[in-house]
Amino acid sequence: MRILLLGKNGQVGWELQRALNVLGEVIALDRQPISTSYGTLVGDLSDLIGLRETIRCVAPAVIVNAAGYTAVDKAETERDLARAVNALASEVMAEEAKRLDAILVHYSTDYVFDGSGTQAWKETDAVAPVNHYGATKLEGEQLIVASGCKYLIFRTSWVYAARGNNFAKTMLRLAKDRTAFNVVADQVGVPTGADLLADVAVAALQRAIHNPELCGLYHLAPSGETSWHAYAKYVIEFAQANGELLAVETINAISTTEYPTPAGRPLNSRLATEKLRDSFSLHLPDWQCGVTRMLMEALNK
Repeated sequence: MRILLLGKNGQVGWELQRALNVLGEVIALDRQPISTSYGTLVGDLSDLIGLRETIRCVAPAVIVNAAGYTAVDKAETERDLARAVNALASEVMAEEAKRLDAILVHYSTDYVFDGSGTQAWKETDAVAPVNHYGATKLEGEQLIVASGCKYLIFRTSWVYAARGNNFAKTMLRLAKDRTAFNVVADQVGVPTGADLLADVAVAALQRAIHNPELCGLYHLAPSGETSWHAYAKYVIEFAQANGELLAVETINAISTTEYPTPAGRPLNSRLATEKLRDSFSLHLPDWQCGVTRMLMEALNK
């Protein structure tokens, strides 16, 4: 089976390069064009013509889109670019998946919701993005559904990976240099590891290939919930318990209004995962399990 992976060097794409290899031949692309036996392939999602031609050259049985425009605040000013990458490129992939009778695997976000309330969001809840990034991701979802292709869309939240920068590493860096700093405490969600996003997507894909009725929209995040402030405390306390010498003495809890950003942020990023767990008979671990593994790797480097 031939699989086209877009966004291979991103947090999730890096893990997917590993996870997808059990299924078949993986043609993995990033933004730079490469010459292959299939011809010159383009993985830049802002190049819609090049993207369509690439899919036609490869003719994959599965298209996995781990790429995206994720600069939430910059999206407020780079509106056309964000829409091209997150929405219009999704439409191209969906149209080509439909033509090939391929499955499209795509990642979306809790930012499609308005962040109100305290209940975990279900797949059937009303959507109302609070920023342009969320609006482009929602449009991408809608264009995929409208295409009539077979798809697995996974909405997730607060993504991190051991590779590259993430919130936990930023907290550790601040904790080494400062005795006190501020962290937002009124945004609640679930830190989600890129490795979990890759492994669950591949497990679901294996089932959906043989049972297309399983295709659809799913929420994917570990169990439990936390705030950014509690997440920061967990990271710092874990590091200290494991021998890290940190300068920090106080982590102040502040409100979202005390930390203004160009793009609005949802206060409630909780995602209900019953549909995913029931459909694929999956167990989703507590969020602390993945964060602990990531911290052990980060601290032992």
